[in-house]
Amino acid sequence: MTLEIHIRKKLSHFTLETEFHCPNGEILALVGPSGAGKTTIARIIAGLEQPDFGTIRLGNKLLYDTKNNIHLPTHKRKLAYVFQEASLFPHLRIWNNVAFACNTPGKVDELLNILGISHLRDKKPAHVSGGERQRAALAQALASSPDLLLLDEPFSALDMETRQALQQSFLEIKEQINIPVILVTHDLQEATILGDQIIAVENGKTDTNWLARFHGILPVAYTESSVLEASYQRNQVHA
Repeated sequence: MTLEIHIRKKLSHFTLETEFHCPNGEILALVGPSGAGKTTIARIIAGLEQPDFGTIRLGNKLLYDTKNNIHLPTHKRKLAYVFQEASLFPHLRIWNNVAFACNTPGKVDELLNILGISHLRDKKPAHVSGGERQRAALAQALASSPDLLLLDEPFSALDMETRQALQQSFLEIKEQINIPVILVTHDLQEATILGDQIIAVENGKTDTNWLARFHGILPVAYTESSVLEASYQRNQVHA
């Protein structure tokens, strides 16, 4: 199923207005400066904030529609949201954290194995590293078998080596989950590594010139080939 979004929301400093779609099995990376509206877009998709106008559709299901007065609450949207700080239950073991929203027998152990943390199953979050907590948070999110995954700066607080390892793990997982994924990041390199599409947002609007102005690369169209081209050109600029 495809996520389709067309929304408008007046904020304190600008009006957020964007339109895009993300098919099954693809990662759409939202990039741009701090305060540009990236996280607000993710929160609107999740149902944590409401736009002033627009539609949000996931496959055949309308999540939000102004004209028809549809506003599904978050718990009915069948999505998972991973934040910058792992939102795990501190009193539960890693295994129980992942199992909390899982209805499929054997899936918890499968996810722990895929993410390389099966040896931590009996540990509590306070007794594992930041990268291991993020792996557990990702496993917890996927355990609910969501139709859509939202990632809001999930790797930004981690050191470079851990971040790169998690990015690689997620690319491997992406091939298996086959759902739309929205990634919010300020890291353009991360966006080019993970994203099938890259959309730059500035002052609440889609801005194809932002990448060119601030990173010395050509504006990207929203295709995998252009992402690779952008990555190549960026490497040439910094070579």
